[in-house]
Amino acid sequence: MTIREYLEKNHLITDGSFGTYYAEKYDTQEMPEYANIKYPQRVMEIHESYLEAGAKLIRTNTFASNTVLMSSDIQMVVQNIKSAIEIAKKAVGQFEKEVYIAGDIGPIPNDKTLENEDMINQYLHIAECFIEEGIKILTFETFSELESIIPVIEKIKNTYQDIFIMVQFCVNQFGYSNAGLSAKKLIKEAEKIKSIDAVGFNCGVGPGHMKQILSQIGFGSEKYVIALPNAGYPEKIRDRIKYYDNPEYFAEIAGDIAENGIDIIGGCCGTNPVYIDRLSRRISEPKPKKQICIKNDNQEDKIIRKRGFLFDENGNQKKKKLVAVELAPPLNANDGKILSAARMMKEAGVDVLTFPDSPSGRTRVDSILMAKKVKMETGLNVMPHICCRDKNAIAMRSVLLGAHINDINNMLIITGDPVPGVARQTVKSVFNFDSVGLMKIVNDMNDELFVDRPITYGGAINQGRRNINVEIGRVKKKIDAGAQFFMTQPVFSIEDVNRLRMVKEATHATILCGIMPLISRKNALFMKNEIAGVIVTDEIVDRYPANVSKEEGEMIGIEIAKEIIEMTRDFVDGYYFSFPFNRVEMFSYLKNTL
Repeated sequence: MTIREYLEKNHLITDGSFGTYYAEKYDTQEMPEYANIKYPQRVMEIHESYLEAGAKLIRTNTFASNTVLMSSDIQMVVQNIKSAIEIAKKAVGQFEKEVYIAGDIGPIPNDKTLENEDMINQYLHIAECFIEEGIKILTFETFSELESIIPVIEKIKNTYQDIFIMVQFCVNQFGYSNAGLSAKKLIKEAEKIKSIDAVGFNCGVGPGHMKQILSQIGFGSEKYVIALPNAGYPEKIRDRIKYYDNPEYFAEIAGDIAENGIDIIGGCCGTNPVYIDRLSRRISEPKPKKQICIKNDNQEDKIIRKRGFLFDENGNQKKKKLVAVELAPPLNANDGKILSAARMMKEAGVDVLTFPDSPSGRTRVDSILMAKKVKMETGLNVMPHICCRDKNAIAMRSVLLGAHINDINNMLIITGDPVPGVARQTVKSVFNFDSVGLMKIVNDMNDELFVDRPITYGGAINQGRRNINVEIGRVKKKIDAGAQFFMTQPVFSIEDVNRLRMVKEATHATILCGIMPLISRKNALFMKNEIAGVIVTDEIVDRYPANVSKEEGEMIGIEIAKEIIEMTRDFVDGYYFSFPFNRVEMFSYLKNTL
């Protein structure tokens, strides 16, 4: 009987945790995967214990079998996986009942030693190793997002149509993964992937929270649903992680989960064969019809108020050249100059003021708080830049919530500059995700929390990237992640203009062209040599004599800016001005050219 045939009428009970059970049983902190070769009998005994307890599916002892976690080459990883498969087959061979083996694949940590393509290739290599050894079921477990394994899953399914693929996400008790994505969003995305046969959750939460999270999610009818909660929540006792011993409670709640329409049920961290024994006694057969259904949030009844600089007071997109002006928040606590500049821009009628997020890794006033202060003082549309350098997913969601309740409706989402090398010994970058990942979080929060008043957000375009096709691909990814507009790096040459035109033609994105009127030869040389991503040509530098007055330097910058505006007028949707040292008074010379 295939696993699909079995699941049509039965719950499939899996084993419980291997890692925490192994550590407790053998009083060791060594990764259990090493035991596949060093102590195969230990691995065999654990598999046998779960099978005797009533498990109908066991997972190979390979969750951490990858080059990063095992600090080894791929040949050693393959050898480890083959040993794990051999042990699992021997254990199953001793039982006459219907039992299934799943090849267990955990996340490969993104420790910067592997490029994304190398990581995908390793997942694929690991998966094919299982398949070549006769394993027909693969489980990708404890993932916080789906993007890193979609290419692997789809390639496997296209090549081996009979492989049964399970995907399990790990979320916290509030229903969010370490990548900041909600349980509902994760399931929604997984259900779009036809190559996935079963989807659900493991680890992260105990059975009570797992039950609550599942009750809030809508599952389609085509995929089987998985729930493998932890025993509960651990405590640290004498440098050891310890779970409370509560198999009866676990079995009762996990049994309730199964009876609410879950197809595949088992345990994760803190569970052991006793838990699976109690669960197998609690599960009733035949399997009841799936009861979990899509919750009606009445979103269709909610009036969505489009707000932000893209839209007029009626929520319609403006039909004009949009104008954004960047104001750099101060390096100190003196906000007088920036507020004066903001008032000047209000009189000039700009659409939005933007505030960079500590660019170049130098501490400035927080971009969101600065935006809020300016909005209170002027009533203008404001847009903080949000970069991924300094905050993890938890902090970022808090920031987004705080911005929303303070009526911040626009955001420019960027990956961000790294911390300067001289400060890296004491200051650490986070980069929990890049700009596309952060956009997905904001998109998720718009769907879940800000339905009636979603945040309008956009991204950056680096038209100077060596391979413009790569940049076009990034823009398309950002559009897919919900970006509604784009602001470019400052444009200084016809080459930049032509490359930007290529981006527009390929993506049809709403583009605000970056305009930076340089004010002196020194300023031009600094931008040319010190600021990554901005291409200032020798021709631009040569237009500034070595010794000119402040006024003469500004006028040269204004003339160059007018030339760029004229070259881009036919295809861009607006302009994004950044003036050196917040010299916004220069805008008065450019306003009439827009």
